[in-house]
Amino acid sequence: MAKALLGYVGGSDPRLLAEMRRLQQRVQDLESELVRIQAENDALAAAASHDRIMERVDAHQAEPALT
Repeated sequence: MAKALLGYVGGSDPRLLAEMRRLQQRVQDLESELVRIQAENDALAAAASHDRIMERVDAHQAEPALT
């Protein structure tokens, strides 16, 4: 069944296996890069959110804390 799905009859072609390994490695590399970029994006979004919150707080016009 597997041979029919691949479209050939015979032994495994070493070139095909090498290409498959190369593509699997490339997919793993891209998935790792995606995770890294998503983490970096989350950190930047959190920092930007923090900056927006701090901009809304005006320390010069804030009322003193009651003691």
